[in-house]
Amino acid sequence: MSQVCNIALFGQKFMGRAHSNAYLKAGRFFNLPCAPVMHTIVGRDLIALAPFADRWGWHRYTTSWKEVLKDSAIELVDICTPNAMHAEQALAALAAGKHVACEKPLSGTLKDARAMKNAAARSRKCKTFVWYNYRRCPAVALAYELVQEGRLGRIYHIRAAYLQSWGGPETPLLWRFQKKYAGSGAHGDLNSHIIDMARFITGQEIVEVSGAISDTFITERRLPDTGTRGPAVSRRKKRTGKSDVDDCTLFLARFGGGTVASFEASRLATGHQVSNTIEINGEHGALRFDLEDMNILWYYDNREDARTAGWRRILCTSAGNHPYAGAWWPDGHIIGYEHTFVHVVVDMMAVLAGQEPTLPLPDFANAYETQRVLEAATLAAKHRAAVRLSEVK
Repeated sequence: MSQVCNIALFGQKFMGRAHSNAYLKAGRFFNLPCAPVMHTIVGRDLIALAPFADRWGWHRYTTSWKEVLKDSAIELVDICTPNAMHAEQALAALAAGKHVACEKPLSGTLKDARAMKNAAARSRKCKTFVWYNYRRCPAVALAYELVQEGRLGRIYHIRAAYLQSWGGPETPLLWRFQKKYAGSGAHGDLNSHIIDMARFITGQEIVEVSGAISDTFITERRLPDTGTRGPAVSRRKKRTGKSDVDDCTLFLARFGGGTVASFEASRLATGHQVSNTIEINGEHGALRFDLEDMNILWYYDNREDARTAGWRRILCTSAGNHPYAGAWWPDGHIIGYEHTFVHVVVDMMAVLAGQEPTLPLPDFANAYETQRVLEAATLAAKHRAAVRLSEVK
């Protein structure tokens, strides 16, 4: 790998901005063995592309992702498009010999995700990455380290929830509410994150979804105005369209290490904006994290004297003690959501330079395991029955 990596980014909306910012900032705060070069931005909206490229520092812009793959200068393709487009674009990029980074979930369907995993396995010279960025909150990274050190001992319980409230009846029919584009709703969008966090922190894999429930509360939504983010939805003469994905999905699971867990995702949890929480209870201790207070990890040491035992609030901003913290500000100065994406870029560049990342990065094979759990929970809700992961290939 050369000392620079020419990047093509597919997608110019929410995640396009988050990823662009990360590529801009990574080399300014971290010493990178390989520098990301913002070569080409690809999007559907040609009118908005030029200002986007100028604002975020992309050297070129185009509406044709297929033409970009013909450019031998491009080394890494970063996919931020709707879920249904991930497979076609990733497979083509791998076939063209490009490294591929892809937004989560890996794809909208298990079939497409499997094709991506298999293609990555065949393309041995190409690295793959999936943007499960919450792994790279310093507090979540510390949770991972504490579990690896045995601070919790045997893990009994995991309870995780990702609750939002933006999906009320006033929200229009964006692509995220259409199965043909998204694959699923809150389940794939939000449960994927907390499944990944639980797998990452504990090092365990889910072996059974013991039960699940899923529902769509808002079945009809107004059609969005022209220019609304996501694939265009034709108005024709109709003023509303069908929302055919889940607004919420809840499920119970068993891990291979004997741990039991609950997961809940909702876009209609009134009073919650981005409440991404996980609590892990073990024999010797416990941990809990909430994205809305993302610099804090709560830790309980069950071996302390009962007279003074209690939850300990850890501010994860200490250089040399908390992953990534040393590259930012003096101790005690907090970081935010956007920094997690910067940390992904830092570790991707390390891998592409042949070095070890600060923390394990999910590739297509790893992210496929989360996709299998999503599928198992979908089947469990549909059939009202337990589903073993051995049955979901």
